[in-house]
Amino acid sequence: MHEAHQYERIGDGTVRCSLCAHRCTIANGKHGICGVRINRGGTLYAATFGRVVSEAVDPIEKKPLFHFLPGTLSYSLGSVGCNFRCQHCQNWEISQAGLEDLPLMAISPEEGVERALASGAASIAWTYNEPTIWHEYPLEMGAIARARGLQTVYVTNGYITEEALAELAPMLGAFRVDLKAFSDDFYRKVCRARLQPVLDATVAAHEHGMHVETVTLVIPGLNDSMEEMEALIRWVVENLGPDTPMHFTRFHPDYHMRDREPTPFALLERIYRRACELGAHYPYLGNVPPGPYENTLCPSCGSLLIERSGFMSRTVGLSKDRCGSCGERIPGVFPA
Repeated sequence: MHEAHQYERIGDGTVRCSLCAHRCTIANGKHGICGVRINRGGTLYAATFGRVVSEAVDPIEKKPLFHFLPGTLSYSLGSVGCNFRCQHCQNWEISQAGLEDLPLMAISPEEGVERALASGAASIAWTYNEPTIWHEYPLEMGAIARARGLQTVYVTNGYITEEALAELAPMLGAFRVDLKAFSDDFYRKVCRARLQPVLDATVAAHEHGMHVETVTLVIPGLNDSMEEMEALIRWVVENLGPDTPMHFTRFHPDYHMRDREPTPFALLERIYRRACELGAHYPYLGNVPPGPYENTLCPSCGSLLIERSGFMSRTVGLSKDRCGSCGERIPGVFPA
């Protein structure tokens, strides 16, 4: 097994992991909340290093990332385990699985980069389950990927410590983070986690220069009040900046949360309009029928820059990183 980063020995064979905000104290022979960081004889091991359960080549828009290499493909990898216990998880088959529950294939960091290049992808994304708990694997693969001209993406719940994020910073290009709610009560009850560490990590990713986009799944009766949505939008605008793309996505029943109806489209429209009123330049709606709420518009002149339908995108009014009509600089990472 591969020895973990981000831990300390605290005596009697016990270790304390500093990778995610749970900061688990792990006795000999036990594992952390994530299920994949295991203490053997006072040494912490990353049990899923190089062990993959999901491999695909996805449109970058599927992450979703709208201002990071739009129109390109992303070589995407996932494994088992998670440091959250979200009752509505849409990838629960792998995120809540253990090491013995699913067949895992071996892909070394070097092989992963070669597969990404062969696929024609412009980036590598660690996704499907929580990439934070896979730390050492994307850290090594990402360094190789960046040296070979590939970009790198975390699709994350944001529950990473600032010291672990600092270790990733030289190689990580995009931090696509779920802001699952703007209530600590929601995080504690629904995810078995806390809100503030996610906010702290998201600000830290922004300060490290990573491209940040947020996603909020709007769940009827749990996080869908306009008061909460307004607080979340204001926080993003004030702490990450008005140019931060914000995705508000429609809930559908899944896993242990099958007793709620899908999010009313009219509510998502109200959230979109309120985001614009509160100064967000790039709000988007997801899991909705194709329409204007997926398109990128120039915040200065209103011109259509990128037209989207599902996971397909078409650049129509963007010249490199400028609006073709008024010359406004559009924030993001765009293909050359």
